[in-house]
Amino acid sequence: MSPSLPQLQTPPAPADDEIDLGQLAASLRRRWRLIAQVTGSTLLLSGVITLLQKPMWEGEFQIVLASKETPGSGTQALLQSNPGLASLIGAKGGENQLETEVKILESPSVLKPVFDYVKAEKIRAGQDVDRWRYSDWIKDSLTIELEKGTSVLNLAFRDTNKGLVLPALHRISREYQAYSGRDRERGIAQAIRYLDQQISRYRLQSVASLRRAQQFAIEQDLTALQGEAQDDEIRNALNIEAIRVQAANEIRNIDEQLKQLISLGNDPEAIMYIGRTIPELASQGLPQTLDQIDTELANLRAKFTDNEDSVRLLKQRRGVLIDTLKRQTYGYLQAKRTAAQARLAAAERPKGVLIRYRELLREAGRDEATLTRLESERQVLALEQARKQEPWELISTPTLLDRPVSPSKGRNLALGLLAGLVLGSGAALVAERRSGRVFATDELQAALPGPLLARLDPAAPESWAPTLALLASGPLAGASTVALIPVAGPGEPELAEALQRALQQLTPGAQVLGTSDLVAAGACQAQLLVARPGASTRPQLDALRQQLQLQGKPALGWLLLQSTDA
Repeated sequence: MSPSLPQLQTPPAPADDEIDLGQLAASLRRRWRLIAQVTGSTLLLSGVITLLQKPMWEGEFQIVLASKETPGSGTQALLQSNPGLASLIGAKGGENQLETEVKILESPSVLKPVFDYVKAEKIRAGQDVDRWRYSDWIKDSLTIELEKGTSVLNLAFRDTNKGLVLPALHRISREYQAYSGRDRERGIAQAIRYLDQQISRYRLQSVASLRRAQQFAIEQDLTALQGEAQDDEIRNALNIEAIRVQAANEIRNIDEQLKQLISLGNDPEAIMYIGRTIPELASQGLPQTLDQIDTELANLRAKFTDNEDSVRLLKQRRGVLIDTLKRQTYGYLQAKRTAAQARLAAAERPKGVLIRYRELLREAGRDEATLTRLESERQVLALEQARKQEPWELISTPTLLDRPVSPSKGRNLALGLLAGLVLGSGAALVAERRSGRVFATDELQAALPGPLLARLDPAAPESWAPTLALLASGPLAGASTVALIPVAGPGEPELAEALQRALQQLTPGAQVLGTSDLVAAGACQAQLLVARPGASTRPQLDALRQQLQLQGKPALGWLLLQSTDA
């Protein structure tokens, strides 16, 4: 009965989700020719594309978007006091407004004429622009960026036609400067139209409200409170208590004067005194005339007696003037008393009438004030419209760069080299995977039955002796027949014969058989598999494992023929 051989445990297969970078590098090294071919082709292709690509020329300029308002100007004060009007004419500020302005400057409403000009030039040059779109042109040909923290706009335009760059840049700058004034003029014109509409409306409304107040005053007999007074006098007259007290006092004073006038009788001195205290009568000249007559009468009396005709006629004339002054004084006092009584009666009217009259007067005054303010605002905007505003300032004129910005030969070749390396590496890994050959020791260990017993360098057979001696004194000790089974078949007979001879020399008491026939190998006491990286494919390994299972005799293990520098 043959001695039993030691059974070695098969190590578990490596996890599938782990990546062996060493094996990956080894796969790339094995396929270096493919990588070199793909990299060279890609590099050559990038060079050809660079040579065939038209040079791209670029020009640029800078422009200041926001213009400064004159400090303390009437327009600025008007807009600060009226935010709604400022919004109407587009007088806004801030970073968000500048960003919005940049988006407007990119829109077709501003740059569509430039796009049409460039398109017409392309057609004149014989290029096909049927599929041109404004959005594509903006994205490919223009770079519009706002300098961070400022209102300075950087604009760059690029095109393959060198002679088209500067004319296009000049047109863009002119369109931007025209847009700056156009937006302002359009906003001011819109505001003026709005104010004209409001002025027309409030002019009619002011006249109507004033007429309502006057009509109400006539209907309620309130003209005594208004008369020919100005607005401030009307407001003072509407102080009802003051009107009543003033009218009552005035009536008492007039009654007192009338009593004195009646009690005086025909006393000329008293009558003249009362006449002089009334400015309206004094302005008519009667008291002055009486003074002159008294002076003449005194002069005549110094020369003549009272019976003299000149003295007598002068005294008669003086009497007529005194009677006239007395009648005028009495009539004036009566008329003044009647007016005071009317004011007193009006002041004692029901409160509802006076409150309504006050509301009508307030409404008329409010409409008049609104109309005045609107007219003032329109005058300010009209002056602003007439003022010539400077367009946006160009702080750098359109300039064409000395060299084209593309193609960049160095960059294109570097990108071609990088793309070639990536594509070549990918192709190498795909080719390695599709070949089906197994190079990884871990994969061989998972596919072959039994443990890995030894690693032998096929390039140095003289180094096998120590390893094979340990193998002969260890796992192969006591075996009379040993079968060496090449995993990939008889691919390298010289190497298999050398291994067989070396093992035979170290195990003189055993017979070493090198064969691919599993039936003949099954008759041997020990079976050793001999594998070499890349010599076998995965289907071959699967077939060998199935045949060994059918054979029913487990293999002792396997030997790996692999260079030490692999």
